[in-house]
Amino acid sequence: MPIRARHYQSGSVIEVTCQAGTIASVGAVSEPAADLPWIAPGLCDVQVNGCLGISFGNPAIADEQMRTVMAECVRHGMTEICPTVITASADDLLHSFRALHRACERDRALSRHFIGFHLEGPYLSGLDGPRGAHPREHVRDPDWDEFQRLQDAAGGRIRMVTLAPERSGALAMIERLAATGVVVAIGHTAATPAEIRAAVAAGAKTSTHLGNGSHAMLPRHDNYLWEQLAADGLWASLIVDGHHLPASVVKSMIRGKTLGRLLLTCDAGPLAGMPPGRYRQWETELEIEPEGKIVVAGTPYLAGSWAFGDTCVRTVIEYAGLTIAEALELASAQPRRLLGLAPHTLDVGQPADFILFDHGPGQPFAIRETVTAAG
Repeated sequence: MPIRARHYQSGSVIEVTCQAGTIASVGAVSEPAADLPWIAPGLCDVQVNGCLGISFGNPAIADEQMRTVMAECVRHGMTEICPTVITASADDLLHSFRALHRACERDRALSRHFIGFHLEGPYLSGLDGPRGAHPREHVRDPDWDEFQRLQDAAGGRIRMVTLAPERSGALAMIERLAATGVVVAIGHTAATPAEIRAAVAAGAKTSTHLGNGSHAMLPRHDNYLWEQLAADGLWASLIVDGHHLPASVVKSMIRGKTLGRLLLTCDAGPLAGMPPGRYRQWETELEIEPEGKIVVAGTPYLAGSWAFGDTCVRTVIEYAGLTIAEALELASAQPRRLLGLAPHTLDVGQPADFILFDHGPGQPFAIRETVTAAG
């Protein structure tokens, strides 16, 4: 059935038909736009830990649980994600990546939705603050042989690794990862500015959730946040969910990095979408506060997001005054570019992965429907 909607870039009314999971035709239509939804490519997120009480880092995760997570992501407009596995024991990491890989081998839809796996840790800072909710007992120095075992278990699907460049052996690890095409991200770090610069020179490409996973207090000038923000060779992801970064910081980071070196991530945690209360997750006691903020219980440290990609799009428009096209580029095209993939477009031959949404004066961005080629 043809779909009529307003193109997210031009505002022009178009009619889109799909066949066998592909956009078959796109044409201009002369029709009043007032009651029509907008249309844009589906959202893509390089850092999703799970949701609804399900963690991709659970070594016993079942295929059906992965489908549950993905269905919830799709409901929020996210058609592609990188399932993210955080710091854990060597055995648990192996089991988690084997489970993810086997699910992709068995389920065509999951394989299309999961565009790569993200290993966040275990090669991170052990300090409170930078460590975030990662279990202290499992953070460790980079180990190339261990990573190769994990990559083998993942069937070669690990496309992104977040690490702290101050760990012993980190620079050599960055060089080897980058040489194999894995995107290296700086995150959960207490590195000196010189160590940040060395990591970028070694091949680090982006910062994971810049401004978070850090100390609550820092020197005002000489610190790892300013250094990452100033690095022209470094991209950055931002969690703009209304809790992780205040509006002034979001606006400043966007101006500093520019839109061409930024992307949005919701960093949805296993507790995303769950009711307020205390939970045990990642070997840590976490609390969902009434307003939807997830913290390590009894501390000010955030532990993933309760929100999804649609919330981040809506909030970045509010915080930084971006156009709908600019905000959607950060949540759709830019994550794919970071991974070395061409952005999806609303053109013939492209996958039928798109969102229909409402947006306008007095009407914040809201998903009406998500169409996905993966089914």
